[in-house]
Amino acid sequence: MKNVLRLGVNIDHVATLRNARGGAWPDPLRAARIACEAGADGITAHLREDRRHIIDSDIARLRADIPLPLNLEMAVTDEMVGIALKTRPHAACLVPEKREERTTEGGLDVIGGRARLAPAIAALSDAGIRVSLFVEPDPRVLETARALGAPVVELHTGSYCDAADGPARERELARIVEAARVAEELGLECHAGHGLTYDTVGPVAAIETIRELNIGHFLVGEAVFVGLKAAIEGMRARMNAARR
Repeated sequence: MKNVLRLGVNIDHVATLRNARGGAWPDPLRAARIACEAGADGITAHLREDRRHIIDSDIARLRADIPLPLNLEMAVTDEMVGIALKTRPHAACLVPEKREERTTEGGLDVIGGRARLAPAIAALSDAGIRVSLFVEPDPRVLETARALGAPVVELHTGSYCDAADGPARERELARIVEAARVAEELGLECHAGHGLTYDTVGPVAAIETIRELNIGHFLVGEAVFVGLKAAIEGMRARMNAARR
């Protein structure tokens, strides 16, 4: 059904807390289990080159123990493609990655990076892994994604979330609305994510051709105050209200 909106919960920053002190607590696997109970439709985890939060053993445990689909966010490197082919997550979202960045700063350079992306997309797809590309809401980028054979795009919502409330944010929202329209015309499944909060999720969730939102940092932060289950339930309620 077109109108169903899935929620993927990103658990990276539970691992960030764990790694800040070392040891095994808090456990990202426990966070994933809570997300399952709270109504998440999938679990997202980004295995970075520098292993700053999620580590290899987390991915293996999530793949083995969580009943929900696992979406592995990954850079387009031989190492990460190899890990994905070995682990076989439900989906792999290809993202840009710079060692010095605090968080992902924008979408993939799909147009300039075609030669690097094409073999990675083919290898993952041949293994039965659903490939998505994390991209800017730009029709030219979406056309290139389609030409590369990626079935899914995830629109970067960071510029929308960071924009001041008012005309600037409305302009960024209009870009997302148009990109979602173009994605549907091209036959691409459209997802969205990055920086979404209770205050910003509604207008994006209301775009009926967007099928999935991936949200993490805000939920882990909100969990400090209300608990992870309540934070996820609050996000789900806002998503559902926007669709109604």
